[in-house]
Amino acid sequence: MSDPVPERKPLSPAAQRALAEAEARRQAAAAQAKDGTRAKELQGPQGPEPTRYGDWERKGIASDF
Repeated sequence: MSDPVPERKPLSPAAQRALAEAEARRQAAAAQAKDGTRAKELQGPQGPEPTRYGDWERKGIASDF
């Protein structure tokens, strides 16, 4: 048996506007990634991304988030 999906309240105009703005940001980020026009990181860590395993590693010391 499947449970019926409850009705959702209609979104307020502010929530609709926020969702539209978020979608526009996602589309802009996707376009930048596709075009390769993303800004370069200045003074960032050298080498592989230090957060790639969910920890921050700096000079051999790892700290959890």
